[in-house]
Amino acid sequence: MKARCHIPADLQVRLESARLDLLSLFRALDRLNLTADEIPQPELHDLFELDADFAEALCVLSQPLQGINVEAMVRDTEVSLGALTEAHKFLFQLLPEFSWQPLTALQKNIRRALTVQDAYLSIPDCDPRNC
Repeated sequence: MKARCHIPADLQVRLESARLDLLSLFRALDRLNLTADEIPQPELHDLFELDADFAEALCVLSQPLQGINVEAMVRDTEVSLGALTEAHKFLFQLLPEFSWQPLTALQKNIRRALTVQDAYLSIPDCDPRNC
């Protein structure tokens, strides 16, 4: 239990929110039918990497923390969370201008339809009811 005191009380909620924001972005991009050349691949990859960081942190938070350097995990997770806004903005600016408004509208609609359980998609053996 001692290790849990090093974890900010809102970390899990922030991670869930970040994953849901990214999921809505990925789904919106997919629905726009842009070509691979129109989507900046390195920047998209950066967002996938952040999503993987968030998924890993959610998985760690759902497990016993014995043997885990909690302070390092929290520090690294905070860095990833801090990078999300800029990474999203950078990708958005590199997309074709004609896609900006439809992407924003689609992303908002998709995000509203997502539930907290959706933040745990693709995280093996992690039932959000136990996290």
